[in-house]
Amino acid sequence: MEARDLKDAADNFNPEHREGPVARTIEEYTAKLPSDLFLWAALGSMAVSATLKIMKKDDEALFVGQWPAPFLLLGLYNKVVKVKGHEGEKTGGTRGGSR
Repeated sequence: MEARDLKDAADNFNPEHREGPVARTIEEYTAKLPSDLFLWAALGSMAVSATLKIMKKDDEALFVGQWPAPFLLLGLYNKVVKVKGHEGEKTGGTRGGSR
């Protein structure tokens, strides 16, 4: 298969740019979670990491200290799904209120 054929196949694989069933299901469940849950999880993991560092458990502190960024990214994804909805359609989240 030539590079051009491979590019054409990739371009025509999902022409509507629709989400798959797994992503849609995950979005439906995570959209029900409050956005501040992810913020508190990030802050909590920072506190646990600092505590472990004070206790001289450096490896554990480093491990837990890497959790805040993924929690915040998940919170951002959660917020985008709530505001934008699935596939860019509004899903009945907050209307007219604060986002």
